[in-house]
Amino acid sequence: MKNYIKLPYFIFFAVIFLLFACNQANSSKEKETIIKGTTTIYVDETLTPIVEDQVAVFESNYEAKIKLISKSESETVNSLFNKKAAIAILSRNLTNKELSIFDQRKIIPKVTVFATDAIAFISNKNNKDTIVALKDVIKFMQGKQVASIKGLVFDNPNSSTVRYMNSLAGLNAIPEKGVFSFKTNDDVIKYVSENDGMIGVVGVNWLSQPMPAMQKFVDNVNTLGVIGDKSDKSYTPSQNNIAEGKYTLARDLYIINCQGYSGLGMGFASFVAGDIGQRIILKSGLLPVRIPSRNIKIRKQIENDKK
Repeated sequence: MKNYIKLPYFIFFAVIFLLFACNQANSSKEKETIIKGTTTIYVDETLTPIVEDQVAVFESNYEAKIKLISKSESETVNSLFNKKAAIAILSRNLTNKELSIFDQRKIIPKVTVFATDAIAFISNKNNKDTIVALKDVIKFMQGKQVASIKGLVFDNPNSSTVRYMNSLAGLNAIPEKGVFSFKTNDDVIKYVSENDGMIGVVGVNWLSQPMPAMQKFVDNVNTLGVIGDKSDKSYTPSQNNIAEGKYTLARDLYIINCQGYSGLGMGFASFVAGDIGQRIILKSGLLPVRIPSRNIKIRKQIENDKK
């Protein structure tokens, strides 16, 4: 006679539940392709406007749903490490130390450079001086007095703009004297538009593509021309000046895909780097990696066409 081991009912159902959950998870992953499914992307808050535009067009073309979460640069990078997200959009590439973490997970991040934007300095419209020297901003951050600068305003202590400027000034942390931080780029724009003598530090995309509610505040600030180290002339962060390398605070933008399989991360990166995505970037005022081609039709018989 065979002896059967009787499992308690709760263990039996627990096993069934786990098998069902695993099948659902595998089924969910199988359903995601490069143009179909759902995913989450963490994005550096200074880059949110241009990424929102890309996601809107991508979703309208494919059966895809992308949830965007805007955070500071530090939080965005950490989202990759703690597995909250597998796709992030940053204004810098991953460091060798950061790449080693994914190497341990047997994942090779796929990195796509898709545009060049810039950090912009802004001041209140009432300020007559519309030019600032980068060396003066650096001196102020280092605690030295600069007559033309009353204070600097950043979006977030952990943002990419703070890291960028700290790097130029040789600092490890944001200075406590004369330097202030809020939470978002919109907060900075609002504050500068209402206070004379302050210089705001923001991502240029927040100025070129403001939300309707922010337009009145953007209209009340000046985008300052910046005198760099290699020239005595000042340049604003225009698309042309960024393209010609004249504006000194330009930076490349990256899509970091750590999914480890062919999912929406790959599809979205290809879309942004492709013709439609690059046209969206060109229209936004940023500099695309590839200038989209234009077809020009030349007619030799204009007069005859009019008849």
